[in-house]
Amino acid sequence: MEQLKFYKYHGTGNDFVIIDNRDSYFNISDRELISFICHRRFGVGADGFMLLENSPEHAFYMRYYNSDGNESTMCGNGGRCIVKFACDLGMVKENEIFTFDAIDGIHHALVKPDIINLKMLDVNGIEKVADGYFLNTGSPHFVCYTENLEQTDVVSAGRAIRNNSYFGKAGTNVNFVEKCGDSSIMVRTYERGVEDETWSCGTGCVASVLTNFFIHGGGTEYSIKVKGGALTVRFSAQDKGVYNNIWLEGPAKFVFSGNINVQ
Repeated sequence: MEQLKFYKYHGTGNDFVIIDNRDSYFNISDRELISFICHRRFGVGADGFMLLENSPEHAFYMRYYNSDGNESTMCGNGGRCIVKFACDLGMVKENEIFTFDAIDGIHHALVKPDIINLKMLDVNGIEKVADGYFLNTGSPHFVCYTENLEQTDVVSAGRAIRNNSYFGKAGTNVNFVEKCGDSSIMVRTYERGVEDETWSCGTGCVASVLTNFFIHGGGTEYSIKVKGGALTVRFSAQDKGVYNNIWLEGPAKFVFSGNINVQ
């Protein structure tokens, strides 16, 4: 039996366990252990799990896993939290833009007091699918609209769409959006790999904002209300369905740290 040092962070209620793995001591293929750590009854409890690792050319490498133990695609809120973690470790400084590496490529980030700014990768297309829209913002997302988000059965409806054969074996994340104003929306997300609604999804908020702009036009800075708080998305529109300079902004908070016994 050994003890594993962990750190717990959250971004608008989307919570993560992070390990400093710069010494490469953690077995990156131990899905069972990762799932155990993320379990809310038997482990620490989290929507996702991250390893902060060395990168030869950038501040660090972000390795991300869903709570089911599978290594996954980019997580926006996770990215903001690991940026805050790196700052807390003294690896990066506040008010200085830096870069880190992740599964989907290189990201720029900026730490400000109480706010983490994360630059997402460019989006080069939005596809109309049935009664919604599909795009990739570092992770695949289906976006659909509802007039009463509070009453929407996100888990039931989201699970059905997530497992639709159209999206292949890997499936998709599913976002339900209610338009509040010209540059304001509310979003609830069913996340694959968590297989439940999360309190916030960063890549989902980006997907929802870009979809809303794709349909309605308007400004290029949005406020997004999620269960766990509020986020901001800013971007530049190059062409219909083509966007760059996409920034996801919001809080990322340290919750606690500790040691967990592992076999």
